[in-house]
Amino acid sequence: MTTALQDKVALVTGGSRGIGAAIAVRLAADGADVAFTYRGSHDRASDVVERIKATGRRAVALAADSADPVAVRDAVERAAGDLGRLDVLVNNAAVFAVKPLEETGVDEFEEAMAVNVRAVFVATQAAVPHMAAGGRIISIGSNVADRAVFPGLTMYATSKAALVGLTKALGRELGPRAITVNLVVPGPTDTDTNPADGPAAATINGFTALGRFAAPAEVAGVVAYLARPEAAYITGATVPVDGGFTI
Repeated sequence: MTTALQDKVALVTGGSRGIGAAIAVRLAADGADVAFTYRGSHDRASDVVERIKATGRRAVALAADSADPVAVRDAVERAAGDLGRLDVLVNNAAVFAVKPLEETGVDEFEEAMAVNVRAVFVATQAAVPHMAAGGRIISIGSNVADRAVFPGLTMYATSKAALVGLTKALGRELGPRAITVNLVVPGPTDTDTNPADGPAAATINGFTALGRFAAPAEVAGVVAYLARPEAAYITGATVPVDGGFTI
């Protein structure tokens, strides 16, 4: 059976856990060969590799620190080289930086911007030469860029808000090449760093219209749609997957 992304090649940054892992596995289930980067656990990365291979697709795990622009660029080149091409780039890697303003060092702010913004720019810049018409660039933002309901989110909200402008500008620039650029904006999502049964979960649920956290697979489903051929006329868009958090 032919699937929506049959024989496409995708690279997912930060793909060893949480939303990134769900995206990597979903793209594979839709027919893509998938490379992904990871920084921490080799065991987690190996698990995602096996889940991708279980769909019948090729998998490549690339150790790379998104704070290092050389490592980011090298990961893109290795993904395209190992899998033969590149059709979809998902910029998912991020640091969830939460700290009061008075306690935030400039070095911490710069790290958040390096991983959450600069790495997106660098990976996109490196990926575009490998993409033909129909290429897809999809970045993962955050609902707190629109609604920061807790203190201490200045670094994170600033970095994620920057992706809105980056997405729009890239969409305009790459449109003539038929490469689309979109931003998926999750709300509260059940991950290791923000579990649906965590101490603040009940309060966070109250900020959403649906009264619950998303499953990572729900975010991955939207990313997968934007990677499909039928999404070819969507670019420069910010797509919320936030359970009504910002309405």
